[in-house]
Amino acid sequence: MRPQLFERPMNKTAIVLTKKAGSKILVLRNQKVILDTDLAALYGVPVKRLNEQVKRNPQRFPPDFLFPLTSAEYQSLKSRNATSSSTHGGRRYLPNAFTEHGAIMAASVLNSKRAVEMSIFVVRAFVEMREALLANKKVVAKLSELESRLDDHDTEIQDIVEAIRELMAPPPASNRRIGFEGPADSAKNKTKATASHSSDS
Repeated sequence: MRPQLFERPMNKTAIVLTKKAGSKILVLRNQKVILDTDLAALYGVPVKRLNEQVKRNPQRFPPDFLFPLTSAEYQSLKSRNATSSSTHGGRRYLPNAFTEHGAIMAASVLNSKRAVEMSIFVVRAFVEMREALLANKKVVAKLSELESRLDDHDTEIQDIVEAIRELMAPPPASNRRIGFEGPADSAKNKTKATASHSSDS
């Protein structure tokens, strides 16, 4: 049985705060996380205090609750403007990334009224994202089932299925995601560029 917290209709303030928290969630290592700077801002504390509490309570933050970014991940985020402006420059250590459970634990160790209140909206944001992804997977499964039942002459229905798939396709690389171009991709791009140059001349 789900807590009553999620069964009550949210008022406008709750919706705004949940969306604000949701806008800070990004995907790293196939996990949904919030960076320490963003989480500290949501909880109304300096990021230094947040990370101090983490250091004082290491047993409460196992790897599935929190992990530090690598230099490559951090540089990629900065190049895509996916980090808070306050994280740019002057930072002597790599940011920590908090998963949903880590964000809840952070509110617990901070033990401030603001952090506890905001942790509710942070959790709601994670839940909403998880439910949206689950709904998407169900639709994709239904489309695949429908396609398997179609005959070759059902071209109109096939066109509709393809149109739905295009609408559901994720947008081009978001500023909130991490991604690296592989060697194969780089080679393809160079080949295309060479071919284009040859045709023009």
